[in-house]
Amino acid sequence: MLDVLPHKIHDESRQGEAYAPFVNDPSVYRKKFYIESYGCQMNFSDSEIVASILNGAGFGATRNVEEADLLLLNTCSIREKAEQTVRNRLTAFRKAKESRPGLLVGMLGCMAERLKSKLLEEEKLVDMVVGPDAYRSLPALIEEAEGGQKAVNVLLSREETYADISPVRLDSNGITAFVSIMRGCNNMCTFCVVPFTRGRERSRDADSIIAECTDLFNRGYKEVTLLGQNVDSYFFATGNAGEQAVTFAMLLEKVADISPLLRVRFSTSHPKDITDDVLHVMVRYDNICKYIHLPVQSGSTRILQLMNRTYTREWYMAKIDRIREIIPGCGISSDIIAGFCTETEEDHKDTLSLMEYSGYDMSYMFFYSERPGTLAQRRYTDDIPEEVKKRRLQEIVSLQNELSRQSNEKDTGRTFEVLIEGDSKKSTEDWMGRTSQNKVIVFSKKDHPFSKGDYVHVRVTDCTKATLLGEVVMNG
Repeated sequence: MLDVLPHKIHDESRQGEAYAPFVNDPSVYRKKFYIESYGCQMNFSDSEIVASILNGAGFGATRNVEEADLLLLNTCSIREKAEQTVRNRLTAFRKAKESRPGLLVGMLGCMAERLKSKLLEEEKLVDMVVGPDAYRSLPALIEEAEGGQKAVNVLLSREETYADISPVRLDSNGITAFVSIMRGCNNMCTFCVVPFTRGRERSRDADSIIAECTDLFNRGYKEVTLLGQNVDSYFFATGNAGEQAVTFAMLLEKVADISPLLRVRFSTSHPKDITDDVLHVMVRYDNICKYIHLPVQSGSTRILQLMNRTYTREWYMAKIDRIREIIPGCGISSDIIAGFCTETEEDHKDTLSLMEYSGYDMSYMFFYSERPGTLAQRRYTDDIPEEVKKRRLQEIVSLQNELSRQSNEKDTGRTFEVLIEGDSKKSTEDWMGRTSQNKVIVFSKKDHPFSKGDYVHVRVTDCTKATLLGEVVMNG
């Protein structure tokens, strides 16, 4: 196995970090590529696929922009801020091109599909544009760009799942990994660009998912997160007579059966699609984490209808009740948008009250940013002043901070099984891990011979609004 070096990439929406393994052997590859990723976990997963394809084409990865022959940005269109960040990076890359003839710049992902002509012809910021379903064509597109042509492939596919590609893991610790189980989305939420940039929903071959998760476990990984825009609508049928189709509940069980030492998470769930079958499988398996990310977006039925979320405030609250009933103590997080079109103060108060009812452990919170090409942009006027959006968002954030603090305080004195992921960000004298409920917990290494990837029982002794603090309990 080749030596590897870490390289930080970016996650705009999740505020997380990941690291790409970079080959530390210049004799292996004829050229080098540098990649940055922005946006959701699906983009992180896609960058792992891209790295594998480029390795096969003779490109090794580097964390040094100055020595790269190819600069890539894997982009996100979900918010205007994310797009502006990418534009700033492309401007910096263009300056690098001015001093290094032959350097290629490529844009991948959702922005690539949406802004292909503008970026290639009008602004001349990139040499090639590659959509989420066209990564297999990267080697051919690189050849076109090397020949002076503007290379483009943003065609969407009804079949592509990259099931046969073994990703190059973009991971900081060798303990946790993302596994994509499906691509695209059939839900037409009016604020969202995903159906237009990632295409229709299609599920990956279940056997290939099990094989990938098994391989990860055999290589020392202790946790996999099954990824999809809407994992609960996963459905794979071979078409063979007499062969049963695989639902998400069945897939979850198959992955959990690989080993009781392999933790299983999943993201993201759509409230309308998560079933009791899934909840009951979660209860039956200790190694399926008791955590569900269940985006609500708004607490107002009127706004939910404008968003085309296909459920009401009361229906969502009943789903929260059902999760609490079947899985007591389950961690629940959410996505919330402030200031959607026509939102009134009463609508905003409905969101705040639903947050209190749900008691979210944490949330990803944004104010509405109109995205070109979405149904909302075509149908509605973005009529909430920005200062109102920001004020409402701040009220949402303040409430979530309080809910997070209350949630963490309830855990004080309790003992959890924790998977050690690595050093604490603040001190190499402490370990950092996560509970089954996806809460970060920090505890001292002192007097305990544990290693990264170990399971350990930790009693919570204190907390902040974001982090649990604890001590090892040796007798479990």
